[in-house]
Amino acid sequence: MRMTPQRQLVLDAVRELGHATPEQICKHVQRTAPTVNITTVYRTLDLLDRLGMVRHTHLGHGAPNYSVDPHEHVHLVCHRCGRVEEVPCELLSPLGGTLAGRYGFELDASHLALSGTCRDCLGKGADEGQGVDEGKSAVEGKNADEGESADEESE
Repeated sequence: MRMTPQRQLVLDAVRELGHATPEQICKHVQRTAPTVNITTVYRTLDLLDRLGMVRHTHLGHGAPNYSVDPHEHVHLVCHRCGRVEEVPCELLSPLGGTLAGRYGFELDASHLALSGTCRDCLGKGADEGQGVDEGKSAVEGKNADEGESADEESE
């Protein structure tokens, strides 16, 4: 592959932006080269992805996000506020083992986004009386008062 000036601009934009959509990358590139259009950006991203120079991740509906960083993490995407958090792939090791054992399927958790509700939005929901448990943790999925309620039940 020949590294054209346009390809270099796209790659540099991905590096500078971190996780970014093709549209965000295009706007960034157009600051320097206004004649580069979205089609060129999409074609370049596809080529760079196939060459392993960038990776894409679908963080929900819409265009994928591109990054030059190795994706050794899982994305947690809040469907209320849009916040994206990165957590270690190892959290999904038990699921990967189950999928391999039962279905002969090897999970690539580095190319994965999980949708849900973040801790802050869960807190806002509880504050607004939307029936969300205040003790719930978005990551742990457990009630913080679980130990107390278990003791209370046994009394």
